[in-house]
Amino acid sequence: MKQLCTLLFTLLVLACSDQSSEDSAMPPVDTPAENVKWVGTWGASPQLTEPDNNPPEPGLADNTLRQFAYVSLGGDQLRLQISNEFGDGPVTLKAVHVAQVKSAPAIEESTDVAVAFSGSSDVTIPAGEAVYSDPFEFRLAEQSTVAVTMHFGDVPSGITGHPGSRTTSYLATGEALTVETLPEGKATEHWYYLSRIEVMAPASAAAVVALGDSLTDGRGSTTNGNDRWPDALSRRLRANPATSLVGVINAGIGGNALVAGGLGPTVRQRFDRDVLSQSGVRWVIVLAGVNDIGGSSSPNVAKNLIAAYQGFLDKAHAEGVLVYGVPILPFGGSSYDSTEHEQFRQEVNDWILNGGGFDAALDLATVVADPTDPLRLSPAYDSGDNLHLNPAGYQAMADAIDLSLFEE
Repeated sequence: MKQLCTLLFTLLVLACSDQSSEDSAMPPVDTPAENVKWVGTWGASPQLTEPDNNPPEPGLADNTLRQFAYVSLGGDQLRLQISNEFGDGPVTLKAVHVAQVKSAPAIEESTDVAVAFSGSSDVTIPAGEAVYSDPFEFRLAEQSTVAVTMHFGDVPSGITGHPGSRTTSYLATGEALTVETLPEGKATEHWYYLSRIEVMAPASAAAVVALGDSLTDGRGSTTNGNDRWPDALSRRLRANPATSLVGVINAGIGGNALVAGGLGPTVRQRFDRDVLSQSGVRWVIVLAGVNDIGGSSSPNVAKNLIAAYQGFLDKAHAEGVLVYGVPILPFGGSSYDSTEHEQFRQEVNDWILNGGGFDAALDLATVVADPTDPLRLSPAYDSGDNLHLNPAGYQAMADAIDLSLFEE
C-alpha cells in the first residue's frame, strides 16, 4: 500500500506540473489515494494591507522575505497557497523555499526545499487571484514553526497580506533564499501573500476554522509566542488521541466586522473563501460581531448579526460543515461600552445560546467574565483595554472548549 500511495502521489505531481498558473488557483479535485487527502494546517486570511502596515524599506520588489508559520497538523507532503487577491496588478515570485527553523530567522539549511508552481520555480499571480504550489515532500512536525522564504520580482502597490501576524517576518535585500540567518534582514510583524499551508493527511483527518476578528487573530497575545486561543486549542487537540488529526486554521482579522464596516472584507463576505473553500474543513467556530455592535447605534444591529449567523448555518450545513457559535465577550469599561451596546450584545448572545441554530454554543463569554461583574472581562484575563484578552485569557477560552465536539 505504501508503494501504491507513493506511485499515485508521483503521478499527481506530474499532472500538476502540466497545469497553468490559473488552474492551480483552486485545489485539485482528486487526491493521491482514497485513504489520504489535503487538510489545512495553517492559514492567514488575506486582506488589502493598509499603508501603515506595508513592508518596510527597501520593499518586496527584487528582495527576499522570510516568514514563519506555526502549524497544527504535521505531514510529509505539503502545498502552499499564495494570494494576490487584493493586488492592483500582478505579483511575481522568482522563487519560494521552505525550511525547518533553527531559531528565527535562522533556518536548518539541510532541510531547505525549493517549491514549484506548475513545474516552474517562478510564478506570476494576476490581480485578484491565488495559486497553489505543486505538492512537495517536506518533513513537517505537528505544532512546529516552518519558514517560508520568497524572492520577489515585480510587486504591485496594493499589497495582499495579513497585518495581525503576531509573528516576526524578515526582509532582506536581493536574493537570500537559502541564507541561514538573514543577518541584515529588517523585522516586520506582518505576513504578506502567504495564505495557506496544507498537508497530505489520513482520510480521517479534518480541519476546524476559527472565524472572527481581533479576538481570534490574537490581539493581546505574545509576539512569536503562539498563544492565541486557536493555538492553545490546537495543542489541546493534538494531545488528545481522539482529536489528534484535527487541524486548526485561524481565520481571524483584526478590526473585522461581521456584516458592515471594520477592516478587511467582512466575515459575511469572506465566509465562502475562509471556511467553505478550506481543504478538509469539517467545523467552524464563529466568534464575531463585537465590532458591528461597538461601531454602530442602529437598532437593527442585533437583528442583522443574527441573520448573518443563520446564513452561515445554511451555507455550512449544505456542505456538511458543523457551526459552533460563541457569544460576544464582555466589553464593559471599553470604548464600546454603553447601555445600548450592551442591550445589543445580550440580544445576540441570547440567540446564540438559546436560539437553537448553532450545532453547539460555546459559552466562552462566561468563562472570561469577571465573576463579580459579568459585564466586564475578568481582571486576570484582560489585556488592559477591557476588550481584548491576554494569553491567560486565551488559554482559558481554549481550555473550556469540549474536545468531543471534534470527534467524528
